Amino acid sequence: MDINDLLALYHQKKVEFGDLAYKQISALLEDAKKQHKRDFLKSETAKKAKEAGRTPDHEQSWRAFKGKNLEKLIEHIIIDEVKNLGLEVINGNSLERTTGDNLSEELSKVKRNLLVDYGEFGSHLPDVDIVIYNPLTCAVVAVLSSKVTLRERVAQTGYWKLKLSADKVTKHIKVFFITPDEDGTLTHKKPSKKGRSIVEVDTDGCYVLSEAEIEESAKVKTFDKFMGDLEKLLKMK
Repeated sequence: MDINDLLALYHQKKVEFGDLAYKQISALLEDAKKQHKRDFLKSETAKKAKEAGRTPDHEQSWRAFKGKNLEKLIEHIIIDEVKNLGLEVINGNSLERTTGDNLSEELSKVKRNLLVDYGEFGSHLPDVDIVIYNPLTCAVVAVLSSKVTLRERVAQTGYWKLKLSADKVTKHIKVFFITPDEDGTLTHKKPSKKGRSIVEVDTDGCYVLSEAEIEESAKVKTFDKFMGDLEKLLKMK
């Protein structure tokens, strides 16, 4: 199974649920897990484990696949609407891994506009999954982090928000988190779990890909509100 299979499953949900397909991401991942397990048990990794007398560890393989491809799925979901706003999308890892010699002039400028200055210890890119920028100015508008649950990365996302806010060059960049929230951290505003507290105080907001009932706030909303908020953000500039 690869990202194309995951996208095919999403488009099946899109046909069935239309604009509410985003609520089916957890169900989609469950379907994908079954397909991934069938493929995994046929893989060389599984065969070698069996030959060595070990039980093939599908869970470990699945967690790696899910973590790597959720961000690609989200990028796929938003990219057309983002471009309709006159913006562009780039995967954060692409900027991180690519040297200046291999980047286009446009992306080289985007990369410089996102760097966090650590003084004598150099400048480094924040760990983010998706970068949304203006292709006319190469200014970064927003960065997105995406994980299945908040505990995997939300504190790190809050850290990068604080670092970006501390520099006049990057303080305008909005830092968002997108998640299916499979452990229900965001369900209630009060009493608030630690992950929700971090979202409410240390990020610019979180958008939830779930059919669960969420007690919304100015910072925590269902995913269908993301593009509208991004459009409002552009009008404010």
